[in-house]
Amino acid sequence: MYKLSEKGERIREMFSDIAPRYDFLNRLLSLGIDRRWRRVAVRLAKWSDGGKVLDVATGTGDVALEIARQTPPSVSIVGIDFSEGMVALGREKVAHSPYAGRITMEIAPCEAIPFPDGTFDSVTIAFGIRNVVDRARGLSEMLRILKPGGRAVILEFSTPRSLLFKKIYYFYFLRVLPVIGGLFSRFSAYKYLPDSVLEFPTQGEFQSLMESVGFRNTAYRDLTFGIATVYTGEKTAK
Repeated sequence: MYKLSEKGERIREMFSDIAPRYDFLNRLLSLGIDRRWRRVAVRLAKWSDGGKVLDVATGTGDVALEIARQTPPSVSIVGIDFSEGMVALGREKVAHSPYAGRITMEIAPCEAIPFPDGTFDSVTIAFGIRNVVDRARGLSEMLRILKPGGRAVILEFSTPRSLLFKKIYYFYFLRVLPVIGGLFSRFSAYKYLPDSVLEFPTQGEFQSLMESVGFRNTAYRDLTFGIATVYTGEKTAK
């Protein structure tokens, strides 16, 4: 069984603690834009009739549910997350949705995905890859479980390119967001969020990391002035 690092354990504990207010704060702090970002990302996923899609760091299941909305009933979806608290809430959300028969959720980290090679048409991860301590290993696992020709879709926060917008963004992200988050949840968790985004590689650096583990046909697209970026990469077809 994969053993998380000390940092990974701290991150897992943090997400389990904030799970009850996670969805509410996502909507509040992003002004609802996070829903559109997820829809855009899911539209880039590949699927086949009777196929499977994996959502890594699924949290409370928002992306898994969006995949179900955008795919036919023959497609099944699996969500995994290393936080038991998040998965518990996600299972409850899925059970009350129209897609309960198509979505399953399991507890597992990105660095040790518990499925055989070549299982999934696509793998998605939204706002989770920056929380993966060993990103190269996590990306390698995502590549491994894809079918030949399968696609990874990675949605993550990024730094805006415009200097003017960057100043506004940094003020909100570094000063306002942690305070609002702290009113409803743990201040430290919402202080961690901007810190982890600022430490994340640039778009070009992360694209290069994807290529270094074996992804091909990589690309990225900035969303909302570069607040978020969606990356894609494919497994070489045989």
